[in-house]
Amino acid sequence: MKRDKSEMEDDLRTEYDLKSLRVRRLGSGRKSFGTTTVRLDPDVAEMFPSADAVNEALRFLIRVTQQNQALAPQTQANRALEQTDER
Repeated sequence: MKRDKSEMEDDLRTEYDLKSLRVRRLGSGRKSFGTTTVRLDPDVAEMFPSADAVNEALRFLIRVTQQNQALAPQTQANRALEQTDER
């Protein structure tokens, strides 16, 4: 059953160049664009009602960790001074 050439022609305009489009693959080979999926254990997921809540908690943890790292050298210096005072 041959198709007529006129049936095979597209109705797309010539300015639509679709040759550069990429086909999105499914599964592990698929590239993500700015998103990462993380699977939470059920007990952890119960504590967070939404993705925004998870992000807020993680950003808070990052801030606290960074602040503690900034304070760590000062704390170590204070301990060293205390040890020299005890001698």
